[in-house]
Amino acid sequence: MLFSNPVQWAWGVVLFWLALGFAALLLQDAQQLLSRLVFPLGALGALAIAGVGVAGMTGPVSTAVLPIGLPDLPFHLRLDALSAFFMVLLGGAAFGVSVYASGYFRSMAAGPLALLALWYHLFLAGMVTVLLADDAYAFMVAWEVMALSSYFLVTTDHKIPEIRRAGFLYLLIAHIGAVALLLTFGVLQGGHGDYTFDTMRVAEMTPLWASAAYLLALFGFGAKAGLVPMHVWLPEAHPAAPSPVSALMSGVMLKTAIYGLLRVTFDLLNVQIGWWGTLALALGLITALYGVIFAAVQSDMKRLLAWSSIENIGVIIAAFGLTLIFYTDGKGALAALTLTALLYHALNHAFFKGLLFVGTGSVLHATGARQMGQLGGLMRFMPWTAWLTLVGALAIAGLPPLNGFVSEWLLLQAFLLTPGLSQPYLNMVIPVAAATVALAAALAAYVMVKFYGVVFLGQPRHPALHDAHEAGWPERLGMLWLAAGCVLLGLFPAQVIGWLAPVVYLLTGQTLVNDGNWLILAPVSAERASYAPLIFFAVVAAVLLLTILWVRRIYHGRVRRSDPWDCGYPEQDARMQDSAEGFGQPIRQIFEVFMRVERETPDPFDRKPRYSGASLDKLWFVLYEPIARVTGWLSEQAGRLQHGRIQWYLIYSFATLIFLLVFTR
Repeated sequence: MLFSNPVQWAWGVVLFWLALGFAALLLQDAQQLLSRLVFPLGALGALAIAGVGVAGMTGPVSTAVLPIGLPDLPFHLRLDALSAFFMVLLGGAAFGVSVYASGYFRSMAAGPLALLALWYHLFLAGMVTVLLADDAYAFMVAWEVMALSSYFLVTTDHKIPEIRRAGFLYLLIAHIGAVALLLTFGVLQGGHGDYTFDTMRVAEMTPLWASAAYLLALFGFGAKAGLVPMHVWLPEAHPAAPSPVSALMSGVMLKTAIYGLLRVTFDLLNVQIGWWGTLALALGLITALYGVIFAAVQSDMKRLLAWSSIENIGVIIAAFGLTLIFYTDGKGALAALTLTALLYHALNHAFFKGLLFVGTGSVLHATGARQMGQLGGLMRFMPWTAWLTLVGALAIAGLPPLNGFVSEWLLLQAFLLTPGLSQPYLNMVIPVAAATVALAAALAAYVMVKFYGVVFLGQPRHPALHDAHEAGWPERLGMLWLAAGCVLLGLFPAQVIGWLAPVVYLLTGQTLVNDGNWLILAPVSAERASYAPLIFFAVVAAVLLLTILWVRRIYHGRVRRSDPWDCGYPEQDARMQDSAEGFGQPIRQIFEVFMRVERETPDPFDRKPRYSGASLDKLWFVLYEPIARVTGWLSEQAGRLQHGRIQWYLIYSFATLIFLLVFTR
């Protein structure tokens, strides 16, 4: 019967999104309908996907075969606990972003908005199909739909050369990663039959071929996730895309790569090897530290958040590597703990990074400025945006009782409670890795102090900021949804961990048992470490409330008002405030070895001096520019063969024919 199980319901939502996207083309003359009808309906589809994911987490595995695709290879779909979890992540984040988008795109012209709505809903449909695919053909088709639709979304403002360049770079690296994934599935299939995942699951592979498949998957999915050194597209593409698209790409699309890596490593491969985890752990730590260092020196809001996404992906990959280390070493309970932290952080990142991107979009929409040096003092003009963005900033900084703290705390517990491992070098590496994660978390908090303080606090750095307007109600509702996710995921971690248990059991064969009740989180034992977020929140709220009451009712009568001490400056203005460049200067000096710093200083006699500087990614110049030069030279040499004369083309054909006759049998 049609739509008789969850996987068919999920496919029904995919078809609904496709129909919605193509219907937008028919409404390209009705701008109000596009923003007020198409995007809210798309948001309802996202909510339905989240509901299907919740049902799939607790229900049995459901499958379906669709009569589309190649004649002998139809689309196979499967919904198990792993794909269901990522569908909840996708649906939950996409609902808030789509509600926000219905207001954000309201001022866009009808023609471009119709195309954007088409690519937007194709993007959502492609990501869901990636999660449902149960054969290599369906997976790669959906992967390409996701890549191409997101490329067109990134290049929405394609008339700007920098945006076209960012889109080309993104598409190039996406397809290089896709080639690696094609080779991965080729190795997994290995001539054993068809390309369904069921065939790959039962195929016996030698450690050599299994390692080849793993390395190809790590490269292919790492290119999509922004793993160093395949990260160079991400700081270019995220700032180029419209803010709701950036929220989806960072919060959701990057997680499809994490899903694929988990699917291949723990589900499709019949063997796991310890050094795989060590490699992933090292790459994850390098990515996390590299991303947060560059985030600290950015002066562009969206570029800062893009580098922050690289840092968070690094933390997730490091957790993936540690899970593999524990799993292959026979530490099943610790593997379950680390995998729980991984999944929790992926879910958290979807909400708080989505919230930060849409909050940044509201600032950009209201002021027209992306450079933090042109902003400041926006809390008094955009209070809704400021307070809701503050929730995301505190969450990504890892402060309790919000959600970012829980996942990072769980991961640090896994590092700190590590018993003796069978490989001696790991017993030396793990403490260093824990210190690196702690350093990245501390720098992430530093980055958020810079981001929020420069943009929303202090005095406006430009007179036009006094005319900044608050976001509309659709945008506020979208931000409220994402902020509520940050709060609820932080206040009820025991319930979330219990909900994640089917996914953890599917991949590791064990679950994380919370040694406590619903109020206290104790992943190992209450004597070793525990955390009670509701109690923490209640104590903080009570202290704040009592302080406010004491100040207002008891001490208020003795207050004497006067001007604050101005440090000896009788007239302070916005130029005396800490700037984004000033915040990043210490980090730039310490880690300048990783950067190519370009500075522009004014003439000493300039009456209005302006200083500017840029901290560029040195890996781009060391690794990618030489490849680009060699590719350009080869293309130029190949172009010499095209003279436009028929005589030369006949000579090429004749020479090829002679070669084949001489050297083939």
